[in-house]
Amino acid sequence: MSAHTPSASPRKPLVLMTMGSQARNGHDYQVMTHKYIKPLVEISDCTPLLVPTCCGTEALEHYLSLADGIYLSGAGSNIDPALYGQQNLTPDKAQDRERDLFDIALVRAAIDKGVPILGICRGMQEINVALGGDIHQKVYSEPGFDDHREDPEDPPELQYGESHMVELVEGSWFADLMGTRRIPVNSLHGQAIRRLGRGLAPLAHAEDGVIEAIHAPGLPQFTLAVQWHPEWHASENPHSVKIFTAFGEACRRQAAQR
Repeated sequence: MSAHTPSASPRKPLVLMTMGSQARNGHDYQVMTHKYIKPLVEISDCTPLLVPTCCGTEALEHYLSLADGIYLSGAGSNIDPALYGQQNLTPDKAQDRERDLFDIALVRAAIDKGVPILGICRGMQEINVALGGDIHQKVYSEPGFDDHREDPEDPPELQYGESHMVELVEGSWFADLMGTRRIPVNSLHGQAIRRLGRGLAPLAHAEDGVIEAIHAPGLPQFTLAVQWHPEWHASENPHSVKIFTAFGEACRRQAAQR
């Protein structure tokens, strides 16, 4: 190498982002919304690898062998309730069983391999179901709980605006990361965790008691999932910046072990 040849940049962590199914004009698409990708690139400083879920799990281990992190996004579809032992109470809502089956297997394999995991909204529910938990399919109909859904008539800026406060578990690493016990969040979900999966514990609750954030305290790797949407205008939200920065740092530690 000559004195004028620049040295290679350090390899950025590679993070798997699984896509979901969406039908458009008679064609099936695999999709990922920009708002989930941008904070992973701009704040976490990681490289996304978009993974199709429409072809089964045959290549899952190969994808995972490349990964320094797993990032499970939200989506417009619900998890198939048969996967957590319930009848479907929301037949009007879209499902994506191919994503369900891929992501549940991916969560379990990532846990076995010690790969960091971040989940958002549907992603949090996938982690819970993968570990044997279940879900309130219509949390807005459950006694004592609020309606956490957005108004479909509102523009996105209102839908993703601050909706309510969440209380962080006192003394938790997450409360330390946020630097406070209460933070404002948006709210765009009709479903919520009912019973926590094996090894999972809450990190935050809404004012009505709905679980808003979870982790797996017995696992060595970074695990965090939240029910709200920190990806929305993430760079403008100090709490979101802290979440994506912490995930990026965990992925860099994982990459350094290669």
